[in-house]
Amino acid sequence: MRPWIFGTLLLASACNKAATTAPATPGANAPLQTDEQKTLYALGLVMGQRMGGFSLTPADLAIVQRGVHDQVLGVTPAVRLQEWGPRIGELERTRQTARASQEQTRGREFITREAQVAGTQRLPSGLLYRELQAGNGPQPTTQDTVRVNYRGTLINGTEFDRSTPNEPVEFPLGGVIPCWTEGVQRLRVGGKARLVCPSDLAYGDRGQRGIPPGATLVFEIELVGIVAPPALAVPTSGPSGAGDASTAGAHPG
Repeated sequence: MRPWIFGTLLLASACNKAATTAPATPGANAPLQTDEQKTLYALGLVMGQRMGGFSLTPADLAIVQRGVHDQVLGVTPAVRLQEWGPRIGELERTRQTARASQEQTRGREFITREAQVAGTQRLPSGLLYRELQAGNGPQPTTQDTVRVNYRGTLINGTEFDRSTPNEPVEFPLGGVIPCWTEGVQRLRVGGKARLVCPSDLAYGDRGQRGIPPGATLVFEIELVGIVAPPALAVPTSGPSGAGDASTAGAHPG
């Protein structure tokens, strides 16, 4: 069983006694009025994020809610947790694999359409690269740290990440997803580009929070600058152990 699932079950168990004395809670769509209500709602959001790998349908969610209800309120469980709890990880992996396959199919269809857009280059890796604005500065290498503005979306346009306006972020170009490493190297400082990244150049079948497994990703990136490497320290003394105390580390007077 994954640690977060175990922690969620412990949390539900800890809430058991409190549930019998808690004040009345708002209905399903009632406004959240108190800080406590808003915090409890946030708890539900966190649990929902952590269950993203299960790709729950409304019917699935109803069953999960029934399990939470029974655990928190002390209702006799419909199944033995010791028997069915260990199968949670297997179910998640099965559903992630199925979701990844579906996303990859949609991604290939999207890439086929995007490749037809004027100015788009399809690179041997499968990356689609389209320059949006030419730069006139140097190009980075994988050894560089770059300063960029960017926005990342799924193929349906849902935004999953972006830099803060007017606050470029820095990344070591050799330490990011392959799509970025390859695509950003083609930019010159001051340039902008649109990258369409197949899943095998992004996060693969594992996905990330807000990114489904197998997802094709779209990035718009502006290369603001290349971060200068830190200056090497100037030695102030001779090599350790060289000569004797009267000559080692001598400075011109």
